[in-house]
Amino acid sequence: MNNLSYFVVFCLLATLSHAIEIDFCVGDPSLPRGPQGYGCKDPAKVTTDDFVYTGFRGEKTPNNVFGNNVTLAFSDVFPAFNGLGISMARLDFAVGGVIPVHSHRTSEVLILVKGSIIAGFIDTNNTAYYKRLEVGDVMVFPQAMLHFQINVGKTPATAFVSLNGANPALQLTPTALFVGNLPADIAQKITLLSQKEVMRMKRLFGTS
Repeated sequence: MNNLSYFVVFCLLATLSHAIEIDFCVGDPSLPRGPQGYGCKDPAKVTTDDFVYTGFRGEKTPNNVFGNNVTLAFSDVFPAFNGLGISMARLDFAVGGVIPVHSHRTSEVLILVKGSIIAGFIDTNNTAYYKRLEVGDVMVFPQAMLHFQINVGKTPATAFVSLNGANPALQLTPTALFVGNLPADIAQKITLLSQKEVMRMKRLFGTS
């Protein structure tokens, strides 16, 4: 091994040893967020409370047109997830409530803890994979696939999900089409819906 090879190995080891000096990186949301997450909170100011999230406690009342209540625990609200490549959410459904078709940058795993739901996803061949889940059942939704959940029981339902990204994002197809700044005439063309139906959807979301 020549001197250059020794130097390269030394630099690599030095880099690795530096990388493991930090056991965790609790995010500081006051700092800019880059592709790898937030900058780290000063370790001297980190406490046990930084690693505990209480946002899933108590009853959650479905409060929107879909009949659901989604409580997110992404890195912006639970900074301990910063840099760990994981996040969570709690899904609460009224009777008949749904989580409409949506996607994330990441894969997702769901466990049902109350009620009965139909959950599924649609792959890029337009094949739908769906099943009625009962309490204790787990389902996986592969990365970026369109997926959904529907409460088909006679009581409210609750599920918890975990995603393999600290900031996996959430894009609901209906709100992407009818809530944002996409003009109604373009929404009509790309969905093949009538103008009347497009305007009904916009009114439903309070954006007409």
